[in-house]
Amino acid sequence: MGSKTGKFLGVPYDWRRPTLDRTRSRWWNPDDPRLFTPKVLGWGYDLNFARLFGRHPKN
Repeated sequence: MGSKTGKFLGVPYDWRRPTLDRTRSRWWNPDDPRLFTPKVLGWGYDLNFARLFGRHPKN
């Protein structure tokens, strides 16, 4: 059986059961510089809405 996480043809996948922490870190994470993050569940990308709306970490 293959891995539940990784990349296929350069696109990330994650077949683990989603958790609240992982969902939050992928959908709203101002500390992550990426706009596109690996999907919480499935193959492809999600949006980091914190970056989309210009939220940056407070210093």
